[in-house]
Amino acid sequence: MSAALACPIPSCTLCFAKALEVDDLPLPQEADHVADVGVVAEAQDVVVGDPGLLLGGHILGEVADHVPLDADAGGVPGGAGGGGGIMNVGKAKAQVFDKDASKRVTFKDVAGISEAKEEVWELVEFLRNPEKFRDLGATIPRGVLMVGAPGTGKTLLARAIAGESNASFYSISGSDFVEMFVGVGASRVRDMFEQAKRTAPSLIFIDEIDAVGRQRGYGMGGGNDEREQTLNQLLAEMDGFDPTKGVILLAATNRPEVLDQALLRPGRFDRQVVVNLPDVRGREQILQVHARKVKMAPGVSFERIARGTSGFSGAQLANLVNEAALLAARKGLKEITEAELEEARDKVSWGRERRSLAINERGRRITAVHEAGHAICLLKTPHSEPLHRVTIVPRGGALGMTMWLPSDDKMHQLRSEMLDQLVVAMGGRCAEQIVFGDVTSGATGDIKSATNLARRMVCEFGMSEKLGLIEYGEHQGEVYIARDLGTRSRNYSESTAELIDSEVRFLVDSAYERAMAILTENRDKLDILTEALMEFETLEGSQVMDILEYGEMKNPPSRVTPPPMPSEVEEQPGKDDSGHTEKKEAEETRADGAEERKMEGELEQAERDPFSYNPVDEFGKDGGEKK
Repeated sequence: MSAALACPIPSCTLCFAKALEVDDLPLPQEADHVADVGVVAEAQDVVVGDPGLLLGGHILGEVADHVPLDADAGGVPGGAGGGGGIMNVGKAKAQVFDKDASKRVTFKDVAGISEAKEEVWELVEFLRNPEKFRDLGATIPRGVLMVGAPGTGKTLLARAIAGESNASFYSISGSDFVEMFVGVGASRVRDMFEQAKRTAPSLIFIDEIDAVGRQRGYGMGGGNDEREQTLNQLLAEMDGFDPTKGVILLAATNRPEVLDQALLRPGRFDRQVVVNLPDVRGREQILQVHARKVKMAPGVSFERIARGTSGFSGAQLANLVNEAALLAARKGLKEITEAELEEARDKVSWGRERRSLAINERGRRITAVHEAGHAICLLKTPHSEPLHRVTIVPRGGALGMTMWLPSDDKMHQLRSEMLDQLVVAMGGRCAEQIVFGDVTSGATGDIKSATNLARRMVCEFGMSEKLGLIEYGEHQGEVYIARDLGTRSRNYSESTAELIDSEVRFLVDSAYERAMAILTENRDKLDILTEALMEFETLEGSQVMDILEYGEMKNPPSRVTPPPMPSEVEEQPGKDDSGHTEKKEAEETRADGAEERKMEGELEQAERDPFSYNPVDEFGKDGGEKK
């Protein structure tokens, strides 16, 4: 303990300590001036860091010297616990909902999750007309837990409840309860419920409750862990010996499997509302909601966009509309058209085009052959999804891409569809082998996805005749390390493991053989499609189908000039409204000269580089040998 010193600071904080309280626990009546006074926090006879001055269950740490009292603020300077000051470290950080009509969210702003809206609407209706329910002896659920994937609208639902209800609404994040000092989180839970009781009836919304509600007994802290102390206090406040009256708890999480079972039982969270991904009608409604906030051109088909966004969440659809607005602004348009929405969908799904990436002619041809193989296998397998687009323009982390869009939302997948999916995955590698007589590393992702699908077919879906309808391995979704570490084991023998590997290998090899047969039979179409991709870079699904059916495109694409990069847009005299300058003609002249030099280099390299071989130079587009 430090020696007592005469205080050199006027209006010293420590000198006023005897007049301050932390959670209604008064400090000792007398306090000496000590040189190493720092954080004042509630403790349970535990000293943080080197021993400082321990008084009545409160720590005066070793960090700081005497601090002058902030006379303007009328209290102790802000410290741990936020702007309320160091003595408010145990106070809840819940925000009271602002009922400003201009910022309020209502159920009209929530679309695509009708069943979840009906579930939570009962809370609003009960708060507005409680007698309707009480006459029948019904009681409102004490707690409602909203469960769903990220971006499905759980927090938006809570904001809509706050906007529609006439009760007090408190919002807080689960991480706001977690601090380094034991007991602070529990103190904040008590304070939050005390505030809610004073304004009952009231609603408390805890976002990401898994931050504080994880299962007890796992991890390093044991029963004295700060998070567990906070959870214990939350359980007692929700349904303990003296249950809270007039307070309804809402919570949201996307990881319900890690929550403590005592938290999930009826009496605490009486109801679990599952917020699923929207179906095609729900996606159309969500797009219409977000379209009201932007300038949308008349005649835009939201149904078509909705059908092409299977698996999108509400947050992704909102991002899609915003990306379309940004793209339209870059183009200088006054309204958002369907073309911008489709381009934004491709960007959200597969990433932005990376046209600035420098790729030589050899790399472009390898990519074109690879993607042409995928596209032909996709169109020649009867159970595959419709082809949307083929491109050799890099997107995201891929150098090229074959895109397909499902025709509708599928709740089940047939075995024949999975087998065709394996064939499509092998199409790129087979095309490289056929055209170049060699293979590249470009099929890494295809091999990984095919292996994972084949293993799931064998181990989870029971689609192997030799292994039968038995699940091999534990497939429990996400792993909770604190619970599952050391407990998840393989539940089959070594001989069964060898048989599983053999069946997975059989499925992938069979798909490879089918892909080789398809591409060998359509070798001339493979060459024509490769050349078309080299020339136009991006082809629509209908144009690829024309090549397979007629040997040529009935409606070839027009060359589309992408919007200029920010570095290319310079403010200088002579710039027209579209952002181009007088240097355009000079740049085109240089580009033509560079293309001629590139073709001369290709001819010189053809004899020594097998990847520069162009099969269309030897065979015409109709498949016949040149004379």
